[in-house]
Amino acid sequence: MSKKKMYYIGLDQGTTGTTTLLLDEQWNVIARGYKEHKQYYPKPGWVEHDPLELWQRVLESISMALEKGGVSADQIKCIGIDNQGETVMLWDKVTGEPVYNAIVWQDRRMARYADELTKEHGEIIREKTGLMADSYFSGPKIKWIIDNVDGVKEKIQEGRILAGTLDTWLIWKMTHGRVHVTDCSTASRTMMLNIHTGKWDEEILDILGISKSILPEICDSSMMYGKTDPLDFLGASIPISGSVVDQQAALFGQACFRSGTIKCTYGTGCFMLMNTGDKAVYSKNGLLTTVAWKLNNKMTFALDGGIYITGAATQWLRDGIKIIKNAAETEEMAYSVKNNGGVYFVPAFSGLAAPHWDSYARGTIVGITGGTTREHIVRATLEATAYQVKDNLDVMNMDSDMPITIMRADGGATANNFLMQFQADLLGIPVDVPVIQDTTALGAAQLAALGIGEFDSIEQLEGNWKLAKRYEPKMSVDERESLLYNWHRAVERAKNWSEE
Repeated sequence: MSKKKMYYIGLDQGTTGTTTLLLDEQWNVIARGYKEHKQYYPKPGWVEHDPLELWQRVLESISMALEKGGVSADQIKCIGIDNQGETVMLWDKVTGEPVYNAIVWQDRRMARYADELTKEHGEIIREKTGLMADSYFSGPKIKWIIDNVDGVKEKIQEGRILAGTLDTWLIWKMTHGRVHVTDCSTASRTMMLNIHTGKWDEEILDILGISKSILPEICDSSMMYGKTDPLDFLGASIPISGSVVDQQAALFGQACFRSGTIKCTYGTGCFMLMNTGDKAVYSKNGLLTTVAWKLNNKMTFALDGGIYITGAATQWLRDGIKIIKNAAETEEMAYSVKNNGGVYFVPAFSGLAAPHWDSYARGTIVGITGGTTREHIVRATLEATAYQVKDNLDVMNMDSDMPITIMRADGGATANNFLMQFQADLLGIPVDVPVIQDTTALGAAQLAALGIGEFDSIEQLEGNWKLAKRYEPKMSVDERESLLYNWHRAVERAKNWSEE
């Protein structure tokens, strides 16, 4: 009797949708499932998701991948999950119902509160968590739900409330409410983890007014958390053995295991991470210090440059002002004009993240003339992504004292040849795109395989990384400097615009 083929699943629960990657034991992609979910914008600067809809889309995405691959659920060796990071929610553990929508990482409703935190406790928060006090992170969002949703404080006293980032919610749902955990990398995005001890920080919890009793147990990024419950999860009992925040999953999937290696993921936003090894490097220029992953009780750290809006700006061209039908056509449109026509687009829809950290910046298009066409605006939108990545890489170079000679890129926008070539031109170093571009889901699947003992060490995974295309810089230094000079002028005009 022939042995049944087995597979790994990497589940990437992202900001705009959920991707499932089905991989065989040789790490080939067998199938991919993807399901979008709705974004809710109840007030300016507020962004929410419906957690019950997210759960349904996760099940649909996995079912789609299994169906496409002709694979049954009982052929899955293990599942690894990566999540949005700072997006957070609270739910009633008795009913299983969320007490409020998940508040998304882009949400700015606690910006004023974060300003006050910075004045009073900014140094303590920075030293202990590696982060600056900002409404981007989970802690202030949890505080908002506790303070503003009726009945939550009373239910916390009754011991009925659980809080968690979306990894915590999904694992809780998959295990029929038996497991309430997060991993160290995701916890490091909450502004409540002491990155030196690997534990929730009591002093910061007191400042925020959050009870430790509602928070999940902090675990390694690769270990056996539990098994899926057949009642809730496709009729199968499957080990859940990898969990990590999305950008760190991509760092892992890009095989950036050595200090000084760097990757940038192009998604809704853009996120650049550099592995700094067992050393927590503090930035003097606006980058974050974060946990990359925790394996065998040992933390690996990273420098993090996050950009709120990149791919979401292209989505806005499609859904907001409707000047494109799909993202794929932007490449040809950008190439159809010989330059940007003097147009610069700063897509600060919800402020600017690293290295500016300006919650009050807003989206700005400058340089429009009577000769400006929609092609110029599309090109300026793609260029804006590359400019923002360049700004972060320059800061990373300054802060790390580790010379950056190459950048690995992943995410949906790496399919855009114009963007990738322009990116290499601006950076002045090669940009490498791997064969498997869903590196977030890949990294999650690899951590899950490590968690059930498929590998003895992460070094064994390095050989799995394969190059699809290298983009070499071609632009002159003068042209690069002229473009960047005008970009920075545009950024200054976008800053500190909103008074709310």
